[in-house]
This record gives sequence, C-alpha cells and structure tokens, in this order.
Amino acid sequence: MVQPNLSDVLLRWFDDNQRDLPWRTTKEPYLIWLSEVILQQTQVAQGLPYYLNFRSQFPTVFDLAKANEQEVLKAWEGLGYYSRARNLHKTAIEVATHLEGDFPKTATGLMQLPGIGPYTANAVASICYDEKVAVVDGNVYRVLSRYFGVSLPINESSGINYFKTLSQEILPDQRIGDYNQAVMEFGALICTPKQPSCCKCPLNSSCAALANKEVINLPVKTNKVKVRKRYFNYLIYLDLERKTPLNKRLEKDIWQHLYEFPLIESNGLLGVRDMRHQVSELFKYNIQGDLSLINAKPIVQKLTHQHIFANFWLARADQINADFLSLEVFEKYPMPQLIVRFLKNFRRHL
Repeated sequence: MVQPNLSDVLLRWFDDNQRDLPWRTTKEPYLIWLSEVILQQTQVAQGLPYYLNFRSQFPTVFDLAKANEQEVLKAWEGLGYYSRARNLHKTAIEVATHLEGDFPKTATGLMQLPGIGPYTANAVASICYDEKVAVVDGNVYRVLSRYFGVSLPINESSGINYFKTLSQEILPDQRIGDYNQAVMEFGALICTPKQPSCCKCPLNSSCAALANKEVINLPVKTNKVKVRKRYFNYLIYLDLERKTPLNKRLEKDIWQHLYEFPLIESNGLLGVRDMRHQVSELFKYNIQGDLSLINAKPIVQKLTHQHIFANFWLARADQINADFLSLEVFEKYPMPQLIVRFLKNFRRHL
C-alpha cells in the first residue's frame, strides 16, 4: 500500500471543505483560546452560540477579566464541565493583570496559565503563531488510529504516548495551525465515530483500517468508567411571599459555584415520610401543611461519569424570610441545567 503525504491530502481537503466558523477568520489569541476552551468536550453545533455570546458579552480579555465569576458562570450555563468556565475566568484575570493582555506565544508558556493543558496550548500556539506542535484530541486519535491501523488503547499510557509522538512526527513544515484544524475537522466530518464516510474519504485507498475491515473497531478504548448513580432531593420552601432559599454549591464536586435549592443527597430517592424527617433534621424548617412531590417522575441528567436522578419537593412556611429570594430573580443566578429545565415548567404551575 503506497501512502500519500497525509498532511498534504488533509490540507487540500480542508481548503475545499472546512466549515465557515467565526473563529477561523481570526488569529487573535483571545478568540482562538476562547473557542478552544468552549469546544473541549462540546460539539460545534452546541458550542457555537456560546462562543458568539461570549465574544459579544466579553469582546476582549480585559472585559472577561473585569466580569465577576457569577456573570461568567451564567454565560456558561448549560454547557457543562463548569471548571472550564472558572479556569477561563482565572486565565483572563492572569493575562489582563500580569501580562498586559498579551497571551504567551509558545505552547510551553500557555501551559503556565490556569486550566490550559497540552491540547489547548498546542492549538492556540499553532493557529496563532504557527508553532510546530501537534494537537491530539478524540478526532485525531480516530483518524490516525484508523489510517495507520494502530490498535493501542487511546486511554492507556502506551497509546497516549504513541499517538502523541506520531502526531508530532507527521506535522508538515508549514501551515501547522491549518493542518491541526484540518485533521480535527476531518475527524468531525468524514472519519466520524459511527458510519464514517469512507466512500468519500480522500485517504480511502491507503487507509489500513478500511483495507483490513477494522474501521468500526478503531480506535481502541479499554476500561470503560463505571457510571455512578446519585439521588438528589431538592426542597422548594416557599414563604408567605412565595420566596425560597437558594444555596451556592461550594464543595469540590459537580456544579461548583452554581446555585440550587436546599439539597438532600441520599442513597435513593426519598419517600414523603423520609423526606420530611430529613428536612427537619438538616434544615430545621417549620413546614406548614403537607410536603408534596412536584415532579411525577425523577428528572435525570446524564453526565460523563455519573447520572443524577432528582426529585423536587414543595413545602410552605408560615412566615416571611428576609434571606429568601423571589423566583423572578433566579434568572440572574447560574444554575445546573437540570434546575433550569425544572423551573421553566414549575413557574407555569404557580
């Protein structure tokens, strides 16, 4: 099998087929970095409106640095992996305050900033400064493992190190940033995880996986992480003015620094008797009348390594509480998408 120059083929394909995306019209490091952070573990279709909103709301790194964390998390609401948003804000503050708004011009320098790992650093350095560093993400693993017929697991050190070295070795001498975008775009549009477009692939005559009928089996990933089930019982405790408490998640856990109703996490979803007992033990609330379950069945949110099953309970207080908040102001607070979805329906029934 005669292998063509992989980088030349991918660059030609990219020139003819790349999607018209707003971050491809600039080499401004702030905007490239912003797009790369948003698109980590996020599909382009989902991430695009967030990128446009961030670019509009925080047009420069100084604007993002001046924002408070709550504003940043609210703009990020629904995108998931909220540590990305917190690190985004920390990096903006670092660049604006200590680097006079100038991002480092090397991958090594970029990795000194909060939350920037090899992938993001290499992407920004190659796209903005044409530094000869390769990016390796899920798309790259897939394209290279299939094209070269490599069955090393991509989630074990042997495979990670192999593909890191291979990616660096096959870089072209010019247009590094374009090539890195090309191989990722190729994985997103042609060499997809399921039902890849092998018949339209410009590399099909030299693809080892296609020749050996191994396309669907590559890349190899072992030791699938066990999904953890968690049971959240939320209390909506309305006072006489229909206000309720809202708490900020401070623990190092999912949804850190987002807001939620008082929460009781349990080994399973609670019945009304157990829920009433837990409320009286943990919150010392004086519940007037019945404690009632609002949703007919648990609301489920599936995260990468855990599934959340949530019930929402309604209780009423016999007084006015100065520290409680009106439901009308909740839109100002960043919340988990599970609660955002619940509130849209709940308000209709009040």
